[in-house]
Amino acid sequence: MITPRQLDEALKAQRQFGGKLGEVLISLGHLTEEEILKALSRKFNVPLADLSNSHIDENVVKIIPSHLARRYHIMPVAKKGPTLTIAMPDPTAVNTISDIKFLTGYQVVPAIASETAIARAIERYYGGSQPGQLNNVLKDIGAIPDASLQVVEDEQTMDVATLEADAKQPPVVNIVNLIIAEAARRSASDIHVEPYETEFRVRLRIDGVLYDIVKLPLKYKEAVVSRIKVLSRMDIAEKRLPQDGRIKIQMKLQDLQKTLDLRVSILPTLFGEKVVMRLLDKDNLTLDMNRLGFEPESLARFEEAIFKPWGMVLVTGPTGSGKTSTLYSAISRINTPEVNIITAEDPIEFNLQGINQVQVHESIGLTFASALRSFLRQDPNIILVGEIRDLETAEIAVKASLTGHLVLSTLHTNDAPSAITRLVNMGIEPLLVTSSIILIAAQRLVRRICQDCKEEVDVPIKALQNIGFSDDEVDSVKVFSGQGCQKCGNTGYKGRVGLYEAMPMTDTIRQMILEDATIVDVKRQALEEGMVTLRQSGLIKIKAGITTIEEVIRETVL
Repeated sequence: MITPRQLDEALKAQRQFGGKLGEVLISLGHLTEEEILKALSRKFNVPLADLSNSHIDENVVKIIPSHLARRYHIMPVAKKGPTLTIAMPDPTAVNTISDIKFLTGYQVVPAIASETAIARAIERYYGGSQPGQLNNVLKDIGAIPDASLQVVEDEQTMDVATLEADAKQPPVVNIVNLIIAEAARRSASDIHVEPYETEFRVRLRIDGVLYDIVKLPLKYKEAVVSRIKVLSRMDIAEKRLPQDGRIKIQMKLQDLQKTLDLRVSILPTLFGEKVVMRLLDKDNLTLDMNRLGFEPESLARFEEAIFKPWGMVLVTGPTGSGKTSTLYSAISRINTPEVNIITAEDPIEFNLQGINQVQVHESIGLTFASALRSFLRQDPNIILVGEIRDLETAEIAVKASLTGHLVLSTLHTNDAPSAITRLVNMGIEPLLVTSSIILIAAQRLVRRICQDCKEEVDVPIKALQNIGFSDDEVDSVKVFSGQGCQKCGNTGYKGRVGLYEAMPMTDTIRQMILEDATIVDVKRQALEEGMVTLRQSGLIKIKAGITTIEEVIRETVL
C-alpha cells in the first residue's frame, strides 16, 4: 500500500515528532484512516466496527457506564449471550479487555475502530459536552443527585436534581452546584477546576487520589471561575494574582442536613485561572484518637506526651498527611474547663468548641510569630501553632514550651528523627531542642481496603520479605486487596487510615543530640527503645487486612 521511500519518510517523521506509525502515515497523506484500520484488522484478526453507519442497541450501551467508556476510550457495539463486543483503537490492549471483562462479567471480544469514530460514538450515545447535553454528562457520572439532595446557598433552597431544567437559572450556577454536590456525595477532600488549551476539566481528590469527573465546554471557563469567585467573595476583575476565599454551603444529602465549609484557592495559569476547593466536612473529622491509626504503643506514648504540663509535641509529615486531624484530636482529648487553649492556624479548618482559635493573616502582619507573642499575654495553658515555618516562630514556640506551656505544632519532615535536624538547621540551639521537645510523631495516610470487595490475594514470600516482613512472619501473613465494586467506585479502596511513628525524647536521645550524633544513630537508638517506624506501622496494617502492600510502599521507606 506504500512505497519503501514513503515508509522511510514516515519513520524519519516518527523519530522526530513521535506518535504511532499509522498516524504519521495518515498525516503525511500516504494512507487514509480507513486503509490503516483495514490493515490492522487483518493483522490482528479482529473485525472492523462501523460506528458511523450502524445503530447500537440501547441495552448494549448501558452495559458499560459512560465514565468507563470515556476512561478506556471504548464503545460497546454488540452483545450475544455472555459475549460483549467492544470497539477500541488498540485491540492488543490486554489490560483494558481484562478490566472490562472483570467490571461487566461478560466475555469481551475486541473490534477495531478509529479514536475519532469512538469519540464521536461516545458523544452520540452517552451525551457530549455541548451546553444542551451537559445535564446528561453529569448525570452519567452521578453528578446529579436524587430529589433528596439540595444545595442551600444565600438562604435560598435549590433542588439540584431539577436545576438544569429551570430555564430561569443560568447554567453556570447549575454546573457549580452540581460539582459541589457530587464532591460531597463522594466524600471528596478537594475539587480541582482546571483550564487547558483545548479542555476544561474537573477532578475530585478522593482518599488522596485525583479522579477525572467531567470535561466542561471551554465556553464556560470564565463564567464558572467567576461564579466561584462570587460565592467566595473574591475580586472578579483580578485575574493576574492568586486569591483565597471561603464558601459556606448547606446541603441536604439523603435527608441529612450537612454544612460544608469550602476553602477556595485561585491561581493564574497559562490558559486561565485554576481553582482548588478544599471541602471541610465536620462529619468526616475524626477526633477519637483510637480511630486515627495509632498502634497501641505509639498511642500510649503520644497520649503521655500531650498530658504533660509543659514542653513541645511536634507532628511531622508532608502536606495532606493528616497532621491537622491529629492535632485537633489531641487538643480535643485534653480540652477541659480547667485549661485555656489557644491556637494560631492558617487557615482554621474546623471550629472546635471551647478552644480559642486565631486565623493568621500575614498580609496585615498577623503572623504565627506575632500571634504567639500575643498568646503569652493571654494566660494560656496549651498553645497550638499550625506550622513552624521560620526561626522566629520556632524560637517563640520553644520559649513558650520552656516557660510552663504545652506547645503542639507541625513541621514538614520525612520522619520523626529528621525533625531534630530541621530545627537545628533553622537556628535553634541543640540544648534548647532537647530541653523543649517531649515527643515527635511522624505520620502518613494510606487508603483503606474496601470492605465490600475485599479478597485475599497471593503474594510471593520474597516480595513480603522485600517490604520488611521477617522470615518468621511471612508464612502466617495474609494479604488482602480490594477487587473494585460500586460502593468504592471500582477503586478497591474506601477511606483512609494513618501510619504513625512516635519518638519520645528520652535521656539517651537527648545526650546523643547534645553530642552531635547523626540522625541515623538517633533513629537506631529510638528503634532499640521500641519506636514503631512508619514502615512497621504499615506492615502491621497489611497483616490486619486494613491496607495493601502498594499503599504502604507508596508512602513509606524501609
